[in-house]
Amino acid sequence: MPSPATWQHGGVTPATHSTLFPQVPDSADAVLDGLDPEQREVAETLQGPVCVLAGAGTGKTRAITHRIAYGVRRGDFQATTVLAVTFTNRAAGEMRGRLRELGAHGVQARTFHSAALRQLQFFWPKAVGGDLPRLVERKVQLVADAAARCHVRLDRGELRDVTGEIEWAKVTQTVPSDYAAAVAKAARTPPRDPAETAQIYGLYEQLKRERSVIDFEDVLLLTVGILQDRHDIADQVRAQYKHFVVDEYQDVSPLQQRLLELWLGDRENLCVVGDASQTIYSFTGATPDHLLNFRTRHPQAKIVKLVRDYRSTPQIVHLANGLLSHASGRAAEHRLELVSQREKGPEAVYAEYADEPAEADGAARRIRELTEAGTLAGNIAVLFRTNGQSELYEQALADAGIPYQLRGAERFFERREVLEAHAALRGAARFGGNDPLLDDTVDIPSQVRAVLSTKGWTSRPPAGSGATRDRWESLASLVRLAEDFAQAHPAATLGDLITELDERKATQHAPAVEGVTLASLHAAKGLEWDAVFLVGLAEGMMPITYAKTDEQLEEERRLLYVGVTRARVHLSLSWALARSPGGWSGRRPSRFLQGLRPGSGTTPTRPRAPGAAGATGGPGASTRTSPTEAAGGSRVRRGPARCRVCGRTLTDAGEMKLMRCEDCPSDMDEGVYERLRDWRGVRAREMGQPDYCVFTDKTLVAIAETVPDSEAGLSRIPGVGMRKFRRFGADVLAICAGEERARGEDEG
Repeated sequence: MPSPATWQHGGVTPATHSTLFPQVPDSADAVLDGLDPEQREVAETLQGPVCVLAGAGTGKTRAITHRIAYGVRRGDFQATTVLAVTFTNRAAGEMRGRLRELGAHGVQARTFHSAALRQLQFFWPKAVGGDLPRLVERKVQLVADAAARCHVRLDRGELRDVTGEIEWAKVTQTVPSDYAAAVAKAARTPPRDPAETAQIYGLYEQLKRERSVIDFEDVLLLTVGILQDRHDIADQVRAQYKHFVVDEYQDVSPLQQRLLELWLGDRENLCVVGDASQTIYSFTGATPDHLLNFRTRHPQAKIVKLVRDYRSTPQIVHLANGLLSHASGRAAEHRLELVSQREKGPEAVYAEYADEPAEADGAARRIRELTEAGTLAGNIAVLFRTNGQSELYEQALADAGIPYQLRGAERFFERREVLEAHAALRGAARFGGNDPLLDDTVDIPSQVRAVLSTKGWTSRPPAGSGATRDRWESLASLVRLAEDFAQAHPAATLGDLITELDERKATQHAPAVEGVTLASLHAAKGLEWDAVFLVGLAEGMMPITYAKTDEQLEEERRLLYVGVTRARVHLSLSWALARSPGGWSGRRPSRFLQGLRPGSGTTPTRPRAPGAAGATGGPGASTRTSPTEAAGGSRVRRGPARCRVCGRTLTDAGEMKLMRCEDCPSDMDEGVYERLRDWRGVRAREMGQPDYCVFTDKTLVAIAETVPDSEAGLSRIPGVGMRKFRRFGADVLAICAGEERARGEDEG
């Protein structure tokens, strides 16, 4: 009889989760089979505190689920006393599914909000009395009503911004009266005036009280309040839960950390897992400090590092490591150097396109080549910085006849076609013996195909995209699930499949839907694909224009790192020189690719913080003439013009107009540039002169890069002389402020 394979001899099973149904291990020791030494160390360390520093693709979820299952199967843990928390319903559902497959039934795996809500609902009558106020899942309308009471009118984007600020304030335990001070202390750049936001925030809280409703942040706040004030209730919770596991610990907010501390009490049976290099949600209040300070709070903690990357090829891992090698800050000091465990693969592809539509078409062509070569569409993703970039790729994929799905759409088991299919399958399982539809079926897959054929499933997918294709993809995923289930359980019945579907629905453990995934980089966290297309990697989008501070820029770098590490085999990185065909083509590839892409040199351009030497307005910046000084006939002596990015002295006239080297990255606001260009065309036609007589292209770029908010700021831009300032200044400042000027007559 051959000896069982060990991890050194290929016995390590993939870190990714199979869609098939593995057999439940027959013993506690069998739970450890297939783990590498570090994963096994995590699984066998059953008493806390334990801190697992796990790089991307190193099997962190595998390690902690096997730890829980091993403890339960050995008898060290009682399943009902274990609480595992993570950050998304999808991740919690996946964790519950894995624990079920490992024979650890009864373990609670939930999000922080879900666990807190369950406790709040149970203890509210005892702690407060009466029924728990209704939970509002979407707070946007309440925020709009609060703004209206302040006589502030917000559009959709502004509503989203203010809502985000309120959520940030609450998870950082900041009350309305302290909001402005907290923003300043955190060096946060608020989207609106802090005093105005604080007023809306205060009225939002008042409206909730008037309407007897609570929001998701209140769930955590109220649970914390009850556990702090009622020691008897806190003791009851601690008697229920004795072992805690926290996934994605780098994303914990101060409020979530406080709740965790109250759950723990004075105990230390805690296992946390995280990677500071994947901290990408600081805008929500998340901070890696709790992960990085874990040893300080728990001096006896066991630290285990997972660096064996089972997901990505050496080429992709090398690129990911190189990307972080240029990072700075505290998170960068604790970065993990990944070591790929896979065979060599193709090199990453870097592609430059003339404009964004060409970039989308290029990605679609490459995706078509991959699918024709055998890569499933469901194993391909297109990832972008903002959701607004998806439309071009939806159209390009539809034109190419490639199925796709948008990440972040409604949950699989809540889709109408899935609900109908589930009901039809349940009916067939109950009365199938009298259903002629099933007369010629011989197994579960054929039964499912027969039932779903009445709901729109066909053996061949419909052409094109849209609702019909989306419906077919949902039904096809149920057919594939039935095929996998039957392969794993040959003796199972249709009724057993219904039980499996019920359990998956309860845990939100959805089957895979075939189709290229379109998602933002933030939404892609925790996912992986065989082929990943990172698109729109131009300055101004990656990093995003409004990332100004060193901390914000480093988070943008980490966001790109997350995107790179989603790929298993194929990785494409692309950017466009212009937004639209025939548009301004002065974009440059992301500074984060400097030194990584071929021909870009070895030293990446390091952005300077505002106020640093060479930055506009800081030491070394050129002195400019203000409107007042010019009007008075006196001019300030100018010093040497210096690049506001790298600080180098400028001599070229074009570079002096931009106040930066041609090769230094641009942080142009493209929306402002497009509006300025449209406005310039109108004014030039009114004047009967060429466009450049209003402002040259270089001057428009300089304005869109600076986006001045004052007369003095605009006058400092080369190319804006006093005559043009008097004639066009009001228009330009209005455009920079986001206003639309309706008239074009001269100002003086």
